[in-house]
Amino acid sequence: MKVRTAIVSVPASTSNLGSGFDTLGLAVQLYNVITARTPALDSKADSAQSNGVPGPEQSLIETAAEAFFKAAGIAPIDYEISFANKIPITRGLGSSSTIRVGVMAALNNLCGIPITRFRILQIAAELEGHPDNATPAVLGGFTVSARIDGEVRWWRFSVSPKVRLVTLIPKFGIETEKARSLVPNEFSKQDAAHALNRTAAITAAFAKQEYASLKGLFDDRFHQPYREKLIPELRSVIEAGEQAGAVGGWLSGSGSAIMCLTLKNPKAVANAMRAALPDSKILILKPENLGYLNK
Repeated sequence: MKVRTAIVSVPASTSNLGSGFDTLGLAVQLYNVITARTPALDSKADSAQSNGVPGPEQSLIETAAEAFFKAAGIAPIDYEISFANKIPITRGLGSSSTIRVGVMAALNNLCGIPITRFRILQIAAELEGHPDNATPAVLGGFTVSARIDGEVRWWRFSVSPKVRLVTLIPKFGIETEKARSLVPNEFSKQDAAHALNRTAAITAAFAKQEYASLKGLFDDRFHQPYREKLIPELRSVIEAGEQAGAVGGWLSGSGSAIMCLTLKNPKAVANAMRAALPDSKILILKPENLGYLNK
């Protein structure tokens, strides 16, 4: 039987962007490339052979594949998954979303595209438990998304190529569940109003592409002050980036990556951020407006 191959590239994403907890997301030009082949040699139906995939990611592959076949209403096929990994895990850059989205998109191609891109988004958001990384991974751009009555509603805005996302990636990762456990269950009226205000203002600025007006809007009180226990250098890294010319910065997802948005001098911003937390990796990323792509 002839072997068929599907290759999909899926962009990394940053989420929250300050106070937009589980709501705001932004795709960036850093990718995981997922390759699916069928039939998988020496494998049984309903199972996957995986090459280049870390052990902890295997369960993501299996649950995404299972969800895809169920949604498509077709019997599982033999398949083999391999990865070209560029997005570090446990850094708050949407790695798990890229795996889930990429596996479903690749299998969708192999099976004749029985479900839509938007159905893949719905499934990925359900598997993730929140849509803030899944939406930009599928659609690209800056996104606002929410699960309402079990379905994802989303709003997407293209991001200017003038924007640079200077990303500091520490050597250590942060487990999402540990970071989420630090966020309180209750907030003061003042902090709740502050989060609502900042999230709305950030959304409006991105929608109108008025990026300079984002200055001062990332001063989150909702999750960053509590997660700072896991990355004490957070504030100093952001302040260093701002002093070097960045519009503002935030903890990417639950961390440990820290991102600053700048419209000028990205190398100066990068050098300043790294000086505040030496021995970290720095990437100067562009926004990604296309979402996942079939290659």
